[in-house]
Amino acid sequence: MEFLLDTRGRQKLKSLLIIYLFVVNTAGDCPKPEGSSNMILSDEALLRNDFPEDSEVTLLCITGYFSESGSGIIKCINQKWTEPDLICKKKDCGPPTPKPHMQFNISHGTLFGAILQVYCDKGYKISGMSYLQCFDMGWFGKGTCNIVKCGKPPEVANGRSLWVLPDNPKYEDSVRYSCDDGYTLIGNHSITCNEKGQYNSQPPECKETSTSAVVSATPTAPHRDNTITVTASLTVSPSEQGGKIPLTHQDKAATTTSASFEDKQEEAIDTKNDFGYTTVVICVIAVTLVACICVFFLNKFLLRRKGSYDTGEDLKPELLQFQNL
Repeated sequence: MEFLLDTRGRQKLKSLLIIYLFVVNTAGDCPKPEGSSNMILSDEALLRNDFPEDSEVTLLCITGYFSESGSGIIKCINQKWTEPDLICKKKDCGPPTPKPHMQFNISHGTLFGAILQVYCDKGYKISGMSYLQCFDMGWFGKGTCNIVKCGKPPEVANGRSLWVLPDNPKYEDSVRYSCDDGYTLIGNHSITCNEKGQYNSQPPECKETSTSAVVSATPTAPHRDNTITVTASLTVSPSEQGGKIPLTHQDKAATTTSASFEDKQEEAIDTKNDFGYTTVVICVIAVTLVACICVFFLNKFLLRRKGSYDTGEDLKPELLQFQNL
């Protein structure tokens, strides 16, 4: 009986002791603190299991926020945590670093978590990511704007492109074309690479030049029916000595006009026709000169015959006798 009473007493005492310790500990400890939308417990506070009276823990700003003011320390007083004095502010990445031919749409701001869209100038296209996002370490995303290029210039039959560079044409580059001999270029002489990486028009065509077109395009030579008239005054005075035929002012003007006309004719026709035409002119001039010489000698002959009938000599004495009879 004594043994049973002793055992029961110990069990009651043990139970009372456990209840006492539980009540005492519960009454003096604070609950585990919790963070907020922009604060979290430090690693040390997260590893603790109990927070007795007057204990302290530290709060930190979450990723993407920075501490603007306050220490972040809270204390357990009367089983309650004091209000934190820490003020966390969202991080601002600021405008992205400018890049050649690149633009940014910052209508959604530049704070932590913001997403920006990347644009390229006209004639350029994005290579890489077309969006940037503000992270704790700054803007995340990498992209560049490269100039647009067109494909190899198209070939044309009976012609060729004048593009000689090893690289394909890029934005605003023009490619010119030419045709082989005997072919005419129809259409635009050049095509240009646009902002979409395409040529602004189809390449030209090279069509064979027709015979009629060549003939019509060649300057026609003047007709050879044109005649040259040389007018010369052949009047010779009986007292003229030496038998020369003087040329009047009209003769000189006619000769000058004829020479000028001959010069114009020789400039209008080609080299092959010049030779034949010049020969004709020389023949005409030669015939004219021969005619002039013949007229000159005929005139001299007539003058001599006239002198035989009327010489102006005195009659001889023998003939005067017959006149007296």
